Amino acid sequence: MPPNSIYWGFAFVKKHEMRTGTILRGDVFPISKAFKPDFILQSPRSLWPLISPMYSVDEEAWVKQLLPFASPDAKALNATTDLAAELINKVRGHDDGIHKIDALLLEYSLDTKEGVLLMCLAEALLRVPDAETADALIEDKLGGADWATHLGKSASFFANVSTWGLMITGKVVTLDAGNPEEPAGMIAKMVDRVSEPVIREAMKQAMKIMGKHFVLGRNIREALKRSQTYRAKGASFSFDMLGEAALTGEDAQKYFDDYERAIKAIGSDTYKGTSKRPTTISIKLSALHPRYEVAQTARVMSELFDRVLQLAQLARSLGVGINIDAEEADRLELSLKLFEALYSHPSIAGWGEFGVVVQAYSKRALPALAWLASLAKHQGDCIPIRLVKGAYWDAEIKHSQQGGFDGYPVYTRKETTDMAYLACVKFMLQEHIRGVIFPQFATHNAHTVAAIRVLAEDAAHSDYEFQRLNGMGDALYE
Repeated sequence: MPPNSIYWGFAFVKKHEMRTGTILRGDVFPISKAFKPDFILQSPRSLWPLISPMYSVDEEAWVKQLLPFASPDAKALNATTDLAAELINKVRGHDDGIHKIDALLLEYSLDTKEGVLLMCLAEALLRVPDAETADALIEDKLGGADWATHLGKSASFFANVSTWGLMITGKVVTLDAGNPEEPAGMIAKMVDRVSEPVIREAMKQAMKIMGKHFVLGRNIREALKRSQTYRAKGASFSFDMLGEAALTGEDAQKYFDDYERAIKAIGSDTYKGTSKRPTTISIKLSALHPRYEVAQTARVMSELFDRVLQLAQLARSLGVGINIDAEEADRLELSLKLFEALYSHPSIAGWGEFGVVVQAYSKRALPALAWLASLAKHQGDCIPIRLVKGAYWDAEIKHSQQGGFDGYPVYTRKETTDMAYLACVKFMLQEHIRGVIFPQFATHNAHTVAAIRVLAEDAAHSDYEFQRLNGMGDALYE
């Protein structure tokens, strides 16, 4: 189930100074030099100091420097526009171009209040241990929603019936409500009445349907079996286990055991499909150590290092690739430091399937890519790099605001992240980067796919791959 979630490491005082200093100096990151062949010939040690100062760099000033390296010329722009339109028209003309669940998510997208409420409910409801808490959660999340505004807006019968069902159910059980014209109020009152068990089970079933669409399996055996349909068409998979960060040593040991079992299962899987790329597993570092934080760098570089090394050695022996997943911004440098130690270990060196995830919404993405390219160049290996747009935007913004920082570690506008993503794509597709990193572009956006295709063709580069999350972008990838 491809993509999901990178990392950091300085003393707290230095980190605080860096966060509050948001003035962009001309020598913060020499972007014009970064796209030249001799840049990555510098040692990783000399490029390392260029990463941290970009933590909360002034966004407007940095974007002005970044934009020329992401902007296509007229020919490329026309080619991208034409290809994007062609892809979108093909998706719309596909018999199952927009899945029922996709249509529902389009209507209740995360830029609507109701969409946010549904996603919060889907993420939390199935983990609630008791009925009373589940009822309170449903009332809290659904009671403030305005379902009426979504009725009839979608072209999908499924999406409209779902909306209609919510409204009708509310009316049936609240005929004596003071204001029958407010569906949100009805649902809130409905949950308070005798229908609580019915509503609770109905919502749980709905969340299970959504979960089955996005989750490939309840265990690795089931996931491997369900993945065969796409693997027969030439796709490969990077399995990612759903879970939280470890809070105790017992949690970390459980996750370690789960990863170990998953690697063994993948390695012993007899169905290989038709892809030339190996099946991989994404490892979340915070799941393997309860103190994965800068203040515990010594423990991370010893205890966590040993755990990940064991998993990587096992994976290599079984022909299973490893991806170090991306996490919160404060852990970027720490994770890169750990990655370097693991990557240069004699049992990992020369493998070529020990990869890392980079988040383009991070202002440090391009410096991190340059450092990784230098690391691979000097070791003589290839690093698979999955480029994603980012997964913790809300949390990063809130964290910076709560800390009273002058800036943010991530871009504050979606279009800026899209632009930065393309700048990173252009860097990764350069001729002198080939064989140093293997580009893996994770996106469900037709325009981004088209732009990458055009950039790759202009660079005469064909050794790269696209990735998507299971359950998303099916028709586009078809």
